[in-house]
Amino acid sequence: MPLADFPRVRLAHTPTPFEPMDGLTKLLGGPRLYVKRDDCTGLAMGGNKARQLEFYLGEAKAGDADTILITGAVQSNYLRMAAAAAAKLGMACEIQHEERVPGMGADYHSSGNVLLDRVLGATIHTCPGDADEKAADAALEAIAGDVRARGGRPYVIHLGEDHPPLGALGYIDAAREVLDQASQAGLAMDLIVVPSGSALTHVGMLIGLRLAGSKVPVLGICVRRGGDEQADRVLRRASEVADMIGKPGLIGAEDVWVDDRVLAPGYGIANDETLEAISLAARHEGLLLDPVYSGKALAGLIGLVREGVIAPDQTVVFLHTGGTPALFGYQSLFG
Repeated sequence: MPLADFPRVRLAHTPTPFEPMDGLTKLLGGPRLYVKRDDCTGLAMGGNKARQLEFYLGEAKAGDADTILITGAVQSNYLRMAAAAAAKLGMACEIQHEERVPGMGADYHSSGNVLLDRVLGATIHTCPGDADEKAADAALEAIAGDVRARGGRPYVIHLGEDHPPLGALGYIDAAREVLDQASQAGLAMDLIVVPSGSALTHVGMLIGLRLAGSKVPVLGICVRRGGDEQADRVLRRASEVADMIGKPGLIGAEDVWVDDRVLAPGYGIANDETLEAISLAARHEGLLLDPVYSGKALAGLIGLVREGVIAPDQTVVFLHTGGTPALFGYQSLFG
């Protein structure tokens, strides 16, 4: 099925900027670093999820849904952007906060994305932090049952792998943008670096590049699970997306590259490398990263440069997935 045949609503401001990171390039002594600014997608402070939501909300509208349901961490950028998309399209939104990150204080539970969830009018539910993806999805389905009982028409954006990865389709378009922008700048890219969690951004970028005939590697920096588990997930999800668009076998194991060097001590917990990366991006590029996704992804990139895995003469594009509001939930780390 061609990409154009999937139901879609336009939510993101695209193409997003493609810019050199001269300050970090100089600081690290190479490689030549560029940033794809998907923090500038424009939906309620932006982020990568705007591209993904275009396809989920497209299917929801095509099915005459009137309520969007979604689950994620308390400071989830996805929940905030889903609430914004629902509001824009005249739909209700019910979100489920999963207590994934232990030991967080009042700011984490009241500011940043949580504040914006409330401003955007979302109904907020909670879920235990030890719930896995299937359990979180099951709790979301129970909320959907309540919506139906009230006469509503819910559309559930599931977290787990038991459901089609529609969100990845948005990054097929993003891959084309990156290729066009790099070509216009006269660049030959050696690597694209992305955060890899649910893996849909990672997968969409990889699929989009290969569809365009590009062999540029995509490195996913792990933000939720270890490297072996994440690599398996990326390959499974990529195979599903390739099948969805009528291109089975497009992605093989040789296309999947992940690195979990900055994952510890776990999802949503900022380590020293991540805090350093956030500081360096802010003070040398004027870029605001978050401790969960974009900050860890840049930390992983910096680590690979310092270890010589990425050579000084290479050209690397870093995908900034947004997450600025989450910084306010972590303000105690920057005191």
